[in-house]
Amino acid sequence: MKPQPTSCLSNAAEDDISRHPCYSEEAHRFFARMHIPVAPACNIQCNYCNRKFDCVNESRPGVVSEVLTPEQAERKVKGVAAQLMQLSVVGIAGPGDPLANADKTFDTFARVRKHVPDVMLCLSTNGLTLYRHIDRIVELGINHVTITINAIDPDVGKEIYPWVFDEGVRYEGREAAALLISRQLQGVEALAKQGILVKVNSIMIPGVNDQHLVEVSKKVKELGATLHNVTPLIIAPGSQYEKDGRKAPRPRELNALQQQLSEGGTKLMRHCRQCRADAVGLLGQDRNQDFQLETMEADPVVDLDARSQFQEELDAKIRQRVIAKQNRQNILDENKKTRVAVASRGGDKVNQHFGHATEFMIFDTDGAEVEFVGIRKIQAYCHGTADCNGDKGETLQEITSILSDCRILLSSGIGDAPRAALNKAGVLPLVRKGGIQEAILESVKYGSYFENINISKG
Repeated sequence: MKPQPTSCLSNAAEDDISRHPCYSEEAHRFFARMHIPVAPACNIQCNYCNRKFDCVNESRPGVVSEVLTPEQAERKVKGVAAQLMQLSVVGIAGPGDPLANADKTFDTFARVRKHVPDVMLCLSTNGLTLYRHIDRIVELGINHVTITINAIDPDVGKEIYPWVFDEGVRYEGREAAALLISRQLQGVEALAKQGILVKVNSIMIPGVNDQHLVEVSKKVKELGATLHNVTPLIIAPGSQYEKDGRKAPRPRELNALQQQLSEGGTKLMRHCRQCRADAVGLLGQDRNQDFQLETMEADPVVDLDARSQFQEELDAKIRQRVIAKQNRQNILDENKKTRVAVASRGGDKVNQHFGHATEFMIFDTDGAEVEFVGIRKIQAYCHGTADCNGDKGETLQEITSILSDCRILLSSGIGDAPRAALNKAGVLPLVRKGGIQEAILESVKYGSYFENINISKG
């Protein structure tokens, strides 16, 4: 039995997302996803992308360690599903565009549907040729589709897309953007009419579409999109945007835009990690290196009954969390919130050293209820075995600025220099380990005691 609906979505839609880590903030703490890299070709060019660049240690959309054939993908999915019982979603998101590689994409999905029928299927696309494949998507039971839409105005779009290629014709500039946008909006509407859940991804590009994304959000919601995910620009090495010297948005700017969209009634995804196209595991984790194809059996056996029992136990945990949240009488008061930053490697735990963090999870709490706010990216303070107390003043200044609205920071460890800098900025750094919610509630009580002691000494 899956967790009961808790939002304004229909019962059917809620049932569909209750185990989907991208659509459900609760599910992402317990259920895992797997991206299969079978689609190398792309039919558009984005100014922030450079598909020639790849690094095994880099985490961003479009990056993979290797491209698989549909046959290899089938074997790997079976191997992962046999070991990772919480795997609930299998998606294809690249490294190019899945629908520019339609035969490989749909062959792979058909194999997964046959051999691991209990997982949900997810497709991520730029939408250029989406309208041609609606029937096939429905036939295969792909009930979650993500479309990246960065503009609905061709004059904005031409600053993002230098060209698109369709049916042997190359379109450039405004004409390219107009064609792509028309196809994307057509795809959102067509999928929604079929009852398929549509998530729209948008990349916030300062000076290009940062103000325009309000209109994008209104339009896709009107056409039937279920969820809008606005993520910060990541500039690939060698891309046009890198050559132009364009900068990613500040976390505060992204947070302000997300807040504006939320106030406009848009249902936002706030826990996105901008995953690689071969990511495996919980959001915030990538265990792809733990599931190498060459180490797997030739024909892995998937125990569907064991998987079902395990996932039902996870459903029960989510239900307990939802019921506990609903039963709390203390509603968050804007004037009584404490904002907490958490360093986490995933698993819903405080389990990462401050110096190794490249992002912080942000929460608000009143001491009784904990509310997830979003993710803030940072530059890691430490690299490799570097001394965390070294001279890294500029990086530390940037981190303290990003966390300046937080009262408490939780991590599994922190050096003396960052501890002192955070304290000076009014952020209380605490070393904790274990479950995030429990650690936050405990730390808020400690923080209040700490403040009272200081006041009494006053």
